[in-house]
Amino acid sequence: MTSSQTSKKQDLPPTAWAVLGLLSFPGERTGYELKKWADSSLRFFYWSPAISQIYAELRRLEELGYASSERSGPEEVRAKRRYAITDAGREALAGWAGDTADAGPPVLKHGLLLRIWLGHLAEPERLRAMVEDHMVRTRGELASVREAMEHAADVPEWAFPVLALRWSERQHLAELDLAGALLDDLREAGTRAAEAAARVPGTAVRQADGDAPTQG
Repeated sequence: MTSSQTSKKQDLPPTAWAVLGLLSFPGERTGYELKKWADSSLRFFYWSPAISQIYAELRRLEELGYASSERSGPEEVRAKRRYAITDAGREALAGWAGDTADAGPPVLKHGLLLRIWLGHLAEPERLRAMVEDHMVRTRGELASVREAMEHAADVPEWAFPVLALRWSERQHLAELDLAGALLDDLREAGTRAAEAAARVPGTAVRQADGDAPTQG
């Protein structure tokens, strides 16, 4: 491997490793097929890259010699390019996957909680409806996770992806529990707000000052 390739290897983003990981399972796949695989596995515990990202990473991986591609012949009505991992790519991926360095903390970007945080600008009924809608979506995602688990259950090569999907199943169940508790919290907060509004005029109500609500 040249020094230029070594430098590029060190600079590979997680998306590139994820795409190479999709290629590490048996068979050759098109970019579209890799996107479908990501949507039925990666998105449940990491995220699913856009199709444009997948093709950009495939080009990068080919440049590094980690992936190879072959265009289909005239027997197919529509020409397709299928990709496969190379021996060098498998070796690099195994090294990355087995790296004992800290993988970093999980990153949570919870759109619903951002809106709850701004709940003082919304009607309580609307906030509760948002949480209930979130629970409906989460149940749908949970069903998709379980469908993916069932699909992969009898395939020996997918034993470890099944473990990741099983973790995702537990995470979605926990999310439903958290959302249910949040509904209870919202009801309690609504009760407190109503009680505060009914207080005798002139009663002092604590207002937030310029400091953050929690100590850093």
